[in-house]
Amino acid sequence: MTELNMAKTQKRLAIVLFNLGGPDGPEAVKPFLRNLFRDPAIIGAPTPLRQFLAWMISTLRAKSARANYAKMGGGSPLVPETLKQIEALAPLMAERFPDREIRIWPAMRYWHPLTEDVAQEVAGWQPDETVLLPLYPHFSTTTTGSSLGAWRKAGGPETHTVCCYPVEAGFIEAHAQLIRASWEAAGRPENIRLLFSAHGLPEKVIAAGDPYQWQIEQTASAVAALLPEFSDWQVCYQSRVGPLKWIGPSTDDAVRQAGNDGKAILLTPIAFVSEHIETLVELDEEYGELAQESGVSSYTRVPALGTAPQFIAALANIVAGAMSAPTRLGPPDGQRLCPVACPACPMALKEA
Repeated sequence: MTELNMAKTQKRLAIVLFNLGGPDGPEAVKPFLRNLFRDPAIIGAPTPLRQFLAWMISTLRAKSARANYAKMGGGSPLVPETLKQIEALAPLMAERFPDREIRIWPAMRYWHPLTEDVAQEVAGWQPDETVLLPLYPHFSTTTTGSSLGAWRKAGGPETHTVCCYPVEAGFIEAHAQLIRASWEAAGRPENIRLLFSAHGLPEKVIAAGDPYQWQIEQTASAVAALLPEFSDWQVCYQSRVGPLKWIGPSTDDAVRQAGNDGKAILLTPIAFVSEHIETLVELDEEYGELAQESGVSSYTRVPALGTAPQFIAALANIVAGAMSAPTRLGPPDGQRLCPVACPACPMALKEA
């Protein structure tokens, strides 16, 4: 938690950054997985069955997950990365709002600091305004929707809520800058295909009206528009688990296809703003090895946004936009983005 502008007479502004969270050590891996899979937004089965499935999946996957987290020092870097983002964001918020006492909290859905606990802490601080800002740029019922549900159930204060920012200018520019810089650092490999890899979802979630896939495609198109040197680009989806059919094309299929087409690969984690297991293990190791096996001549992975100055500035703009938006819930400018084909959009639910 970061504290700014401590004069007691100032109005209080709380900023809460939502994210997934991750185990902070080997002993936390199994309970983290159990928290994840018992969330009804992740597994929509009746409660007794969902609890059993969460226990079973976490038990079966704990050993392999611990091995992967061991490659990162035993735990997830996601919370430390989020704390770095808070440290970078704090002075920008103090500059924007010098008349307020400001605190910024991380709130993690499945491991400490848990969303429910942070909600109670923020409520106890009694802020005059609270901005809820997901570090999921793209809205999904399985991510931001789940975090908002947990926050509200715990009685957390809510004055301004950002549901998504898939085409916010600074966010798009930050991605474009990192992609171009990574390509240049790799020696500007030729005949390259730019892959925008996002975490996948089961098709049934999208069929139910979740706007996530539509928003991912909007982000990719906006970033690609700033990178005319990469005319060959594709959106793909990673991290599939379980027997359900997931949205595609899958990232592993996209990597194989690039090899078949004789392409080099420049891959960017378009939906992840921090490094964690899906980037450091899945993208760097698993897909890196697959690229080599598939005959890909060059495989370059673009870093997650992290504390890239353009991204942190974008977060500051998003908070300021939310505070002045005409609605309490929505994108930074308060205007609905999602088409009518996405009824799970929180703006659509509010309008219904």
